[in-house]
Amino acid sequence: MSSPIASPQPPAINYVAGFLLVGLAWGLTTPFIRRAAKTHSPPEHPLLARDDVKASWLKSRLYGAFFAVADLLRNPRYAVPLLINLTGSVWFFLLIGQAELSLTVPIVNTLAFLFTVLGDWWVDKKVIDRNTWIGMILSLTGIALCVQSKS
Repeated sequence: MSSPIASPQPPAINYVAGFLLVGLAWGLTTPFIRRAAKTHSPPEHPLLARDDVKASWLKSRLYGAFFAVADLLRNPRYAVPLLINLTGSVWFFLLIGQAELSLTVPIVNTLAFLFTVLGDWWVDKKVIDRNTWIGMILSLTGIALCVQSKS
């Protein structure tokens, strides 16, 4: 009778790097995506001005949505951070296949929150007030307790 061979676990630093990369990809790109979407001024599309499109609620909504998405994706100030953000989602799905789910989700979401706050400070020069700092510290403390309880 043969016993199943346990595959070796990757070092913990691999998980830490994965958590940080996903948190960075999700959190740090959010302020850039928001700024690009706010400052975006789409060009006029003659198709939207046609009478048959104006007469149909469905056509005007579908064409309007299509052109809005296409215009944003053609804007590198929006498309590059979005691509990085979506890459973070792929990394996340790869990570949850390896790391413990009950730790991965809260760690990554907390890191995304922290990097979003730092990104707002960096991109929009938003001041991080005392309550936000306290919230960030409490979030990290909660994650540390979750990790400690699993070990």
